[in-house]
Amino acid sequence: MNASSASGKENASSLERLDAALRSIQTAAAPAELAAQIAALVAGEDGIKGARIWRDVSEQAAVAAEHGQVPAADAARLRVLRDEPAGEVVNGSYAAWVLGTDGECRGALEVFGAAALDEEKLEWLRLVRRYADVVLVSCERRSAVSGLSIVLEATQRLNSTLDLAELIDIILHLATRYTGADRGTVFLLDRERDEIWSLVGLGLEKEEIRLPASRGIAGWVAHHGEVVNLADAYQDPRFEPEVDRRLNYRTRTLLCLPIRNKNGQTSGVLQLLNKKGGPFQDADVSLLSSLSVHVALALENAQLHRDVLAKQRMERDLALARSIQLGLLPERSPQIVGFELEASHQTSLEVGGDYYDFIPLGPQTMLNVVADVEGKGVGSAMVMANLQATLHALIAHVHSLERLVSALNERMLADTRGQKYMTMYLSILDQRNKTLHYVNAGHVPPILLRADGSVEYLREGGMVVGLFPNVPFERGNVKLNSGDILAGYTDGITEASNPEDEEFGYDRLVELLRKHRNASAREIVDLTLAEVERFSRGGTHEDDRVMLVMKIL
Repeated sequence: MNASSASGKENASSLERLDAALRSIQTAAAPAELAAQIAALVAGEDGIKGARIWRDVSEQAAVAAEHGQVPAADAARLRVLRDEPAGEVVNGSYAAWVLGTDGECRGALEVFGAAALDEEKLEWLRLVRRYADVVLVSCERRSAVSGLSIVLEATQRLNSTLDLAELIDIILHLATRYTGADRGTVFLLDRERDEIWSLVGLGLEKEEIRLPASRGIAGWVAHHGEVVNLADAYQDPRFEPEVDRRLNYRTRTLLCLPIRNKNGQTSGVLQLLNKKGGPFQDADVSLLSSLSVHVALALENAQLHRDVLAKQRMERDLALARSIQLGLLPERSPQIVGFELEASHQTSLEVGGDYYDFIPLGPQTMLNVVADVEGKGVGSAMVMANLQATLHALIAHVHSLERLVSALNERMLADTRGQKYMTMYLSILDQRNKTLHYVNAGHVPPILLRADGSVEYLREGGMVVGLFPNVPFERGNVKLNSGDILAGYTDGITEASNPEDEEFGYDRLVELLRKHRNASAREIVDLTLAEVERFSRGGTHEDDRVMLVMKIL
């Protein structure tokens, strides 16, 4: 056999081996896996120590795969390769080629030989390079189409619900399915409380986790807005293992990405654990990052929807509470021979802590109450409701006005433990003798406008109710005459402020009573509330208001 024939057979054998090797490559694999297969193929050839495939050859060049014995990656060699018109550099045992089709540079193949690469080996490598050109570019395009398909599917599913828990569940199922993660959690950023919290976690049986935003990997990502990809979570000092211990779980690989809205602000964090088959890849980061804006928008819409539902539910609850509270007040003022009684109640919020009542004690006696529970809103309204029930329960058993107030003080102190207090004015009207017995427990003093125009303030009593035990209370007495007007009220009347922070005050209230003293009790109540409202419009102090007027005929 001559040398030429032997060389031909050797080339044929080499091509057959190359063909068999190329057929073994799984071209349907992801770009990173395909690059690893080609690098392994090249490094496995006789006379070659190792191979490396780069993705891109620009300033952002990154190693896609390497196999065998290779020196440290040096992107400077790629800049030399990029300047070569032929897209090839050969220097003894080293060779490199640009990868890409149609003149588009997408990466590079570096080969490190055990000795100088001869022409036969270089020709073999050039064939591999052409194959790599086609399959890698094709794979990247296929991967891009697949990624676009994933984004479209994710966008459709993310727009399918406004329920926050369901949405987070969708996000986690998409993320774990696309990346092969075992578990995942979506943390939402609560900037006001500087916390991150999870409403639901895949694999966590929907257990809520709430953490300071200054702790843990997820907290770090929320603060810094950077991706963290760990091959061993326990080797990173930022990782906190107590959640693992609490859930009897072992975190190995971890990927944590910021969820950014359209303005680039971090609104949450996606954390994935334990990817099947090894560490999380750059492709996982790229895919999830491309979904970030869609996820953030869906989360913002769901949170807004959740807030609207919560507001509507609260409004319904408050409307019901207001209806119940109004039901605790007298439906109408009592009709008493020789007297004209009217009252009105206004709250600054849906419900409040101001209270008034008329309770008949006998044919010729009646208990009148005006009270003001400290604060506003639901808490004060609950104390007010408790006061009404307690007062009606005690009135049948306690016949001394002073003891009645003392009993209310002890009961309120026991119920609220000093966290709430109230002022109150209680009076017993003796209709036959036109006499008023009263106790003023720290309340704004009722005004008694006499028929001759003089004014008396009913101050006798004691301190506020509900702060201290065993408080003594004293009773005051006044004789009522025809033409007198008695006005009881809460501090929402006298302390109402105008835009200049000037209070309505006692003097204006007295002048208003004098001005309208010939009007009916109902008219005096309505005119007073209207004047206070006009005076305080645009002011800074809003409070509940009760106005009670008794005219002695």
